[in-house]
Amino acid sequence: MKHLRTVNDVMTHAVVSVDRDMPVHDIVGAMRRWGFSSLPVVSAEGRVVGVVSEADLLAKAEGTDDSHRVTAGQLMTVPPVTVPKDATIAGAARLMARGPFKRLPVVDGDGGLVGVVSRGDLLKIYLRPDGDIAEELRDLLTARLIPSGSAIVHVHVDQGVVRLEGEVSDPGTAEVLVRVARAVPGVVDVQSRLHAQVPA
Repeated sequence: MKHLRTVNDVMTHAVVSVDRDMPVHDIVGAMRRWGFSSLPVVSAEGRVVGVVSEADLLAKAEGTDDSHRVTAGQLMTVPPVTVPKDATIAGAARLMARGPFKRLPVVDGDGGLVGVVSRGDLLKIYLRPDGDIAEELRDLLTARLIPSGSAIVHVHVDQGVVRLEGEVSDPGTAEVLVRVARAVPGVVDVQSRLHAQVPA
């Protein structure tokens, strides 16, 4: 579970989709069989062209006696809300929070369906082992942010809570390190016990 960064790291790769011509009966059957409340609609080329949800089914079929003739292409919501597979987990979470989405189709650069990401998938980052978080944060601090010999920082992680201890060159550096730690996937909180070095 190391270095969870993008949607591709947490999404479900096995995808259930429907085509434009699938009738209501078969759509409902697929939803019940797989336990999904919405399904992506794909073209013959595998591109996502819409999404059909339980709400779409109910709204279209309500009050009609010919719902069996209605197809996914007539029901689907367009344009579909999708997320690129290389989107950050935080970005996907923000997109999902802006609408009534429980699942989003994941697409490649050509709009092809490559997976589906759910709210539960995005929450996987909070199941990262403390050791993974600590290792990633130490790599960031030593390789990119702390010039050799300019600071001594110890990283401790307990249930996603990061504690930074040690000495840095100035208060500004301490603030930067805290911001970097907060951005690491799986971090719940950051406690800073960093002190600025006193000039000799």
